[in-house]
Amino acid sequence: MYKSSHIFRFIIGTILGFVITTQLRYLLLHQSCFISLNQVSDSQTTNSDEHAVQDIINISDISDEKRLIFIGVMTAQKYLDTRALAIHNTWGKTVPGKLIFFSSSSSKVNTSIPLVPLPNVDDSYPPQKKSFLMLKFMHDNFIDDFEWFMRADDDVYIRTSQLETFLRSVNSSKPQFIGQAGLGNKEEFGQLSLQADENFCMGGPGMIMSRDTLRLLIPHIRYCLKNLFSTHEDVEVGRCIRKFVGIPCTWSYEMQSIFYHSFSGEEMFTARLKTKEIHRAITLHPIKQPAFLYRMHSYFHSLNTQSLRYNSLLLYREILEMENILSEAKLFSNSNQLFHFNTSVLGMKPALNKFYPVNRDETLVWDFLSKSIYSLSSSNPKRRLESYQQVAVNDVVMEVMEIINKYSKQRGRVIDFKEILYGYVRENPLFGVDYILDMLLTYRKYRGKKMTVPVRRHAYLQKTFSQLEFKEENSQNNNFPYSDKTYVNIIVPLYGRSDNLKRFLTNVENICLKTQDKIRIAVILFDSDQEDAIESKMVFEELVRKYPTYDMHIIEAPGPFSRAMALEVGSKAFSLDALLFFVDVDIVLSSGVLERIRLNTIKGKRVYFPVVFSEYDPEYYDNDAELPLLSEERGYWRQFGYGIVSIYHSDLKQVGGFDTSIQGWGKEDVDLYSKVVRSNLTVLRAADPGIVHVFHPISCSPELEDLQYEMCWGSKLSSLASQKTLAKIILRNPQKYISIR
Repeated sequence: MYKSSHIFRFIIGTILGFVITTQLRYLLLHQSCFISLNQVSDSQTTNSDEHAVQDIINISDISDEKRLIFIGVMTAQKYLDTRALAIHNTWGKTVPGKLIFFSSSSSKVNTSIPLVPLPNVDDSYPPQKKSFLMLKFMHDNFIDDFEWFMRADDDVYIRTSQLETFLRSVNSSKPQFIGQAGLGNKEEFGQLSLQADENFCMGGPGMIMSRDTLRLLIPHIRYCLKNLFSTHEDVEVGRCIRKFVGIPCTWSYEMQSIFYHSFSGEEMFTARLKTKEIHRAITLHPIKQPAFLYRMHSYFHSLNTQSLRYNSLLLYREILEMENILSEAKLFSNSNQLFHFNTSVLGMKPALNKFYPVNRDETLVWDFLSKSIYSLSSSNPKRRLESYQQVAVNDVVMEVMEIINKYSKQRGRVIDFKEILYGYVRENPLFGVDYILDMLLTYRKYRGKKMTVPVRRHAYLQKTFSQLEFKEENSQNNNFPYSDKTYVNIIVPLYGRSDNLKRFLTNVENICLKTQDKIRIAVILFDSDQEDAIESKMVFEELVRKYPTYDMHIIEAPGPFSRAMALEVGSKAFSLDALLFFVDVDIVLSSGVLERIRLNTIKGKRVYFPVVFSEYDPEYYDNDAELPLLSEERGYWRQFGYGIVSIYHSDLKQVGGFDTSIQGWGKEDVDLYSKVVRSNLTVLRAADPGIVHVFHPISCSPELEDLQYEMCWGSKLSSLASQKTLAKIILRNPQKYISIR
């Protein structure tokens, strides 16, 4: 009995000690919160940044009609120069109100972003304290100045014009709590102490409160901080609003698309942006990499540009219509043109019969679309849709669906696109691209008598071209340092093939040396055959003797042949300011190429990867003198080749140069191209008619790496002949090439 009494006392003492210790720790934890609340309520700071904060609070430069919303962005010291700066430089500049960033008390910023360090707040997680104190700061300093208050993260993009339109359609004089409603994920469901009629606005896409909501909330945040039930600050803000304001987050299906959160993470925003989810959204979350936030901002600017161009087309059409009316009234004639532009093309309304051919050759041919594309004008009548064609069709469908659903909300229905059953497409170089599409849609009515039914609709569409635009950049602009005095430093790797070198040097002599163009030449020679190497040196030295004032030299490279090593060695022969042009001995250049190299390559900004015209094996086509040099029978544009490139040496070094571990031919060009794409340099990729790759037999050594061997065979087969030529050969010899089973 005595022993049992001692055990009972021990258990009671342990429980009481645990309870008392827990309460003391809790009071100590929240004491700092209460101190912070008092400090913030007086709008005072205890450090040397007091005047900076007072300047941030000033809103005298904001007009009354623009005082719609105050946006507070929660961030941390480590994100001030990345995410926060990206927001400040993009959507933050167009907020119809005021934007301030909130961080820990020790946060400092090297830029001009408006930052308020919250007293006695750190950047630890969970940030409940930071969130509640930010809301209190909004209340104490701006409650009478703005209609709406928004709490946002530093990884969200906000379309401020759409946000303004949306908020002006909502009654701000009533308590409102707007955002995407959440109940927690599967693991958290039922574990967040939420009642059946409670929810919270997810913090990621942003939560918006009306003035009355914030005013009713603030007197109770001390209680809410003292009674936390989870580690999620957005859950705790939602619970606090539900308890003391009496409203939940907006229960609306539409809010899932307006305040959009990608549950797959930011991967969605790194891919194609022309999607219905992105177009419908007002806020987009999460975008954690600043580069993708800038990309998103640029994309929405392009949509605005597209909208302005469409509006200009509407104006052209109105002008043409008015011209016709005045002309009929004999008040106006084309001979007495009132305008400096021609409206006869741009002003025509969309129609599939705008163009009337005058002869058979001008007839516009329709291509048939289904899972594949069937074309009368192609040598391959049935083929898969190219990526650009698929993107174009998807863009047209999405724009059509946006037009169809423009007023769907008012009508209580929505129409979703399912698939294209079939269609027709043709290109008119004067007016645009025409489409006839048979689309399968799903009609959903959610107001009144609910229904979901499949429907088919034909769409007759014309994607109208806008007015041509020309931009001329001259060498006088400091941002465009092109000069005809810039030397082009030609670097040529060589492994045998002295005859090809002789042809190449003769070509360079005719278009560069005889015209006294500014060039230097470096040939990087690998020993393959002693006799051939001696022949190559003799050919080169003869050219040097003929033009002694030019800087031309051969550099002998040791070891097995490596094109990457050759180009790397060649580049080091010139200064960092040098403009380098990497080329092969199989290339023939035409006049004007060097001017395009100088024009298209900009130091620190742009690298030029010309698309080269590559000749087919002459054995397979008729060597007709009347056949154009750049015809599809003679060759093809080598869109997959990146070996010919012009780049400044300093830029080559900045991206990491060539991978000299790659042996032989191939792969080193793709590696360099990938490095340039990943850098801050711009890639210019364009077909250059002045660069022709002369056909030569390709031998693919089995000793190559698997990827190089595959690329070699791909190049070999692509250089055989055109599809039209191969089809002719097969049709002429059906017994040899066609077997019937």
